[in-house]
Parts: sequence; structure tokens; C-alpha cells
Amino acid sequence: MSIFENSEIWFVTGSQHLYGPETLKQVDKDSAAIVDGFNNSGKIPVNLVFKPVVKTPNEILDICVQASSDKKCLGVITWMHTFSPAKMWIAGLKALRKPYMHLHTQFNRDLPWREIDMDYMNLHQSAHGGREFGFINARMRKNRKVVVGHWQDEKVQEQVGIWCRTAVGWADSQGLKVARFGDNMREVAVTEGDKVEAQIKFGWQISAYGIGDLVAYIEKVSDAEVDALYREYEHLYAVAGNCQPGGEYHENVRVQARYEIALKRFLEDGGFKAFTTNFENLTGLDQLPGLASQRLMAAGYGFGAEGDWKQAALLRIVKTMSEGLPGGSSFMEDYTYHLDPANEAVLGAHMLEICPSIAAGKPRLEVHPLGIGGKDAPARLIFESATGNALNATLIDLGNRFRIVVNTLDVIEPLDKMPKLPVASAFWNPHPNLTDGAAAWIYAGGTHHSAYTLALIPEYMETFAEYADVEFVVIDKDTKIPQFKKELRWNDIYYMLANGLK
Repeated sequence: MSIFENSEIWFVTGSQHLYGPETLKQVDKDSAAIVDGFNNSGKIPVNLVFKPVVKTPNEILDICVQASSDKKCLGVITWMHTFSPAKMWIAGLKALRKPYMHLHTQFNRDLPWREIDMDYMNLHQSAHGGREFGFINARMRKNRKVVVGHWQDEKVQEQVGIWCRTAVGWADSQGLKVARFGDNMREVAVTEGDKVEAQIKFGWQISAYGIGDLVAYIEKVSDAEVDALYREYEHLYAVAGNCQPGGEYHENVRVQARYEIALKRFLEDGGFKAFTTNFENLTGLDQLPGLASQRLMAAGYGFGAEGDWKQAALLRIVKTMSEGLPGGSSFMEDYTYHLDPANEAVLGAHMLEICPSIAAGKPRLEVHPLGIGGKDAPARLIFESATGNALNATLIDLGNRFRIVVNTLDVIEPLDKMPKLPVASAFWNPHPNLTDGAAAWIYAGGTHHSAYTLALIPEYMETFAEYADVEFVVIDKDTKIPQFKKELRWNDIYYMLANGLK
């Protein structure tokens, strides 16, 4: 079942009794037409639900309370068709616990120059009604999304669709459960973080489990189940000859199939949507879960290597927001550089765990030694990422706040073959270039792990950060290092003042 099914966004229009019943009937009619237009546009992934115009403080409070308590409602779109005195909205906005977007539009696109009269002017007051609503939001320091333009414009519809997807991502974030198998990799700083604060800010529940808890599930997987899953592998992937039945490494593949079945059952039984592993915590396992982790990511689970629960949760949310969009998403690591001045680029990869949703072609299933960790050679999927516009997003804990860092990328074809590198990979030019992009990422404290996606643009992550009231910085084609460093310093001051007593 799609995560967008059985979910709603409410469309709430503000006005007042001053305009009389006939005008208010027209406001309702126009609002319903906008909702129908959005729902039929093909740009909005969630069903928008028309709500009758609100005209008094009590009506506004009631609809905001209802939206906050309705489990199907993921957020609210507000529109001021006429002038809605903003003091009427104070109680409602204080009570609203769902994300909301301010649509600053007008029902008619063009002025009826020859026919315009005061009746028209009294009905079409969005130009100043929206400013009144904007003031009270600014006065109350409310984080919200503002979308401006005519509602039939495709760009406006696309922006509304982006906001709706981030609202779905935010809803998925609430109560998101992350299973940590083992702890964080020893002595690594960036994978640490305040799990209590993460639950307060994002709604995440991060729980640790011993490897023995997973082993107990592995021991219950039957050979028949492994056989069936292996047949699925043969259908989906180009399985190396030595990994097929009778081959030297066939049993290594079966071990990963057993891990996949057990991991999925563990996650389903516990209601987990993301998980982490750590090659330093493998007691009881013959291999590091490689193929198993790749396959679970492709099924929609978030993943973080080396105990990195922040990236596991962030990847899950990225996958939630991008469901149904072209381009995949994966756990990723900036692994090594190509520093040719004529074509500087980054080779992104990991030991095993890159999601096949980003693959340009049919992945190959192979078994190779890991090289570290002292365990058996694990099976993994090997492929190259599809090319195009992409981004890396990461979440860091700065002690007094979380920061989301995004870098936009141009993913390009590798310059040559890599026959001796048995991992999935992506090759990209970071914006604005490798030198400044890497420097800005490092100045911002960005991690070596990220959620890599070919499906989203920075606007998704920026809006999500605003829902959570956490810092957001973007490194893109316009980034200049001196200005970026100033932005980081200004943010330090802002969050020190804004969160000093929280």
C-alpha cells in the first residue's frame, strides 16, 4: 500500500461575515474549485479535502483542533480569498499541531478590466488578505511554507505537491522507529548524537538491540524460504556463475538471503522503518549484512552503516517523500576523489550497502571478501548509479542543535571502467565545484555519510527542517565560501539566542 493512501491535506479558506451570505457562498464555491483543480492536476500526491470557509475565531479554532487530532489529516493549506482579520486566527494557530502552508493565490488569474467593479474587488482580496494572515504568522514566529502564484499555474501546483510530500515525510517521521543492531562504530564522532533530542525534534524512537536478538530470528528462517528468495534474486539480478547453485559462493548468497528474511521480520514485528548495522558488532553472524541491507533499502527501509542512526532515519524520510517520483535514493558515502583539474569529481560508494533503486542498469550479484572485519565474504549487488541532478543530505548534532546540510550534485558517467572494485558506486561533480563544495561541507560539519537521492530537490529538505525547527544550510551552484562561512556564524548566533532557554 502506498504511504499516500488514506492520507489527507485539508484546504481551509478564511473570510468573515462582513461580506454577506452571497459573497461567502462564492468563496466556498471558488475554494472547492481550487481543490478539485489541484486534485485533478496530477501534481499533488495526497488527496486535498475541501473544508467550508471559516469566518469566526471559534470556527478557525475548531477546524485547527480537528486537523490536529485527525490521524488522516497530515497538514493544512490556508487561503485568504477575502480579508480575514488575523486576530481571529491566533487561537487556531496556537492549537494547530500539523504542518501548514499559506497559499497566496487569487481565484481569477486576470483582471476583468472592462467589468471590474466593487463587487469584484470585495470578493478578490487575496492581495491584502494574504498579507494580513502573513503578519500574524510572522508575529507568532510560526514556521510555515508560503507559495505564491495562480493556482492553475503548473509551477504553483508543483510547489504545492512538494509541500504535500514533505508533510507526508513529516508524518512518517513522527514515531519513526529505528533499530540499532549493535552500537555506533567505536571512536567515530559523527555517528553519535542526542537520541532524546532527536525524539523531541523529529519524533524518532531509536532503540538498540544485541546481535543475538537478530540471530534468534535468523535461526528460525527455513531453507525453503531461502530457496524462494534466491529464485527472486536470479530473476532480478545478473547472478555470477560462482554464486549460483553448485558454485563456490552459493552458500554465501544463501546466508544473505537468510539475513534478509530475518531482518525484515524483526523490523516488521517491531514496527521499525529504519535500521543500522556495524561491522564491529557482528558476534554470531558469519557475514556483514550487505545484500540484505541493500534489498531492504530498496523496499523502503532507511539504513545507516556503522551505527549511524541519524542517516538511517533521514534516508527513510527521503524515501517516503520521494515515493512514486523518478530516481532512487540510497545511503551513501563520499569515498574517494578524482582530482584531475580538468574534471574533478567524487566517487561515492560504501563497502556494501548502496541501494539498487539508484542503479542505471541491472545489478550484478557477486561475492567478494570484505577486506576488513575478519568475517566471511558477503554477497552484494554491484552497479553504477543513474546520472542526472541529485543531492546529498546529512544530519549532524552540534550539541545545542541539529543541522541539516544539503549539497546539490551533477551525477555523471564514470570516466572509465572499474573492474577490480566490487561495490556499487556513484560518480558526481558537487556544486559549485569539488574544491568549494567539499570546503563548505567541511565548514558546516557535514558527515561522511549522507542520504543520496536522484528524486528530490533541496526545497523538500528545507521545508522538512522548518517543520522540525532545525537549522538548514544548502551548498549549491551559487555558494561562495566567504558568504557561506558568514551564514554559519550568523546561524550560531541565531540558534544561541532562539534556543538558549529551551
